[in-house]
Parts: sequence; structure tokens; C-alpha cells
Amino acid sequence: MLISSAYAATPAAGGGEAVFPPFDPTWFASQLIWLAITFGLLYWLMSRVALPRVAEILKTREDRIAGDLKSASDMQKQADDAAVAYEKALSDAKANAQTTVQQMREKLNAQIEGDRKTLEAGLNDKLAAAEAQIASTKAKAMGSVATIATDTAGEIIKHITGKSADAAAIARAVAAEKIG
Repeated sequence: MLISSAYAATPAAGGGEAVFPPFDPTWFASQLIWLAITFGLLYWLMSRVALPRVAEILKTREDRIAGDLKSASDMQKQADDAAVAYEKALSDAKANAQTTVQQMREKLNAQIEGDRKTLEAGLNDKLAAAEAQIASTKAKAMGSVATIATDTAGEIIKHITGKSADAAAIARAVAAEKIG
């Protein structure tokens, strides 16, 4: 009803004195009422429908982010635990390998030392036998040197002079030369 009387009070178009209706003071009361109704309805819609949905979406996102952060934190802790376990296993394996290598080294050194001693003893036995054989051969050779020298001297004298020399005199001369 208020609107109808406002239209009736407005002069016809083209009259020149007509004021734009939103700026016409006669309409202010009606406009303020509609402003309050529209604002109230908009406020009610926002507070009851739109804002709860936005709040729910924000809460869901916040919960999901918090869950993801917790999950990431748990995974980081698991990764750290796995890294610690890996480092421990690696250090244990290194220590075990070093122990095994040291034991093998000691075992091989002992075996090599035993083989060396056995070989050295065998070589010493062969060396002693060779030295004994050399000494025996030398003694035989030295024993027959006087005979060879006597025979050789007799043959040389026979060849030079054409006569046989006295074997006893040659043997005395060789014996005297050997002593001197």
C-alpha cells in the first residue's frame, strides 16, 4: 500500500521536476524497511546456511591437514627409526666383517708360517745332505789329487825326457809340495 501511494505521488515522465526515486526523500522510509528486511534475510541465510557450510569445509580441511601432518610426522619417525636400524645393522656388519677378516688373516698367517717352517726344514735337510755330498766328493777328489799329480808328473817327465821317472821320488815331491 505504501508503494502504491508512492507511485501515485510521482509526476509523470518528462515533467522535468521528477527526482530519481531512490533519491526521493518520500521513499526513504520504505527503502529503509526493505533494506532492513533484505539485510535480515541475507544475514539469516548467511548465518544459517552459507557460513556453516564454509565452516564445515574449513574444519574438514583443517582436520585433513592435521591428519596429513600427523601421518607425515609418523612416517618421518618411522624413516628415522629405519635409518637408525640401518646404520646399526651396517656397523654390526662392518664389525663382523672386520672380525672375520682378522680371523682369516691370523689363520692364513699361521698356516703360511707352518708351511714356511716345514719348507725351511726340508730345505735345511736338503742343504745339509748336499753339503755332506759335496764334502764327501771333495774328500774323494782331494784323496785322488796326489795320485793324479804323481801320474801326471810321471807322464810329463816321460814325455819331455823320453825316460820313465822313479814313481817313489815323484810321490815324495808331490807330498812335499802338498805340505808346503
